[in-house]
Amino acid sequence: MSEWFTGLSQDFQQTFIDANRWRALLSGLGITLKITALSLLVGIALGILVAVIRSTHDQMTAQGNKNGLLSFGNFLCQIYLAVIRGTPVMVQLLIMYFVILVSSTNTTLVATLTFGINSGAYVAEIIRSGIMSIDKGQMEAGRSLGISYVKTMRLVIIPQAIKNILPALGNEFIALLKETSIVNVIGMKDITKWALNVQGRTYQAFMPFIGIAVIYFLMVMIFTKLVSILERKLNNG
Repeated sequence: MSEWFTGLSQDFQQTFIDANRWRALLSGLGITLKITALSLLVGIALGILVAVIRSTHDQMTAQGNKNGLLSFGNFLCQIYLAVIRGTPVMVQLLIMYFVILVSSTNTTLVATLTFGINSGAYVAEIIRSGIMSIDKGQMEAGRSLGISYVKTMRLVIIPQAIKNILPALGNEFIALLKETSIVNVIGMKDITKWALNVQGRTYQAFMPFIGIAVIYFLMVMIFTKLVSILERKLNNG
């Protein structure tokens, strides 16, 4: 048993301490969190836009009103959702890096756009379900007070929808955090790339990969707790 602990201690020393590898780990962690945060902002903005277009089209169609421009926008949104949700995120990342932004050397931009666009497709459907869950009387009340459709949607409908769908948005954020572990395929030095580098230099796979698994687990637990706290505050409010 003592030999096992001695070997484990040596592995820990090689993985995290020698050559100040813990600094590279912190740098990789920063990249992971940065890509996740930026992608989430892009995903929420894109998701809200798509959700508003689709929900507005559905509501107007249900009322017998048709708008050519809105119908075309809804058609484009449906194509976007079908393509993004029907293809793997790694394939989307490779296409963005090697095809669409092939001339760009900014891997942060490539990763942010890829994961943001991917997340936006799922956020859009989450927000759309939240908007459709709000009683239509809320919109009618806002319009009867002379508030424009866009302003009513922004000030009345979407805030209520966000409150209802916060747990689902929290789950999407956690999924996005874990999905960013593939950014190493375009050369980004996130924590997964750090683990691969350490394994290649020390020939020890257990400690670096178990280490990043523990880090991801702790981050997920922390963010889950934060979402729960925010959800309780919103409910109390």
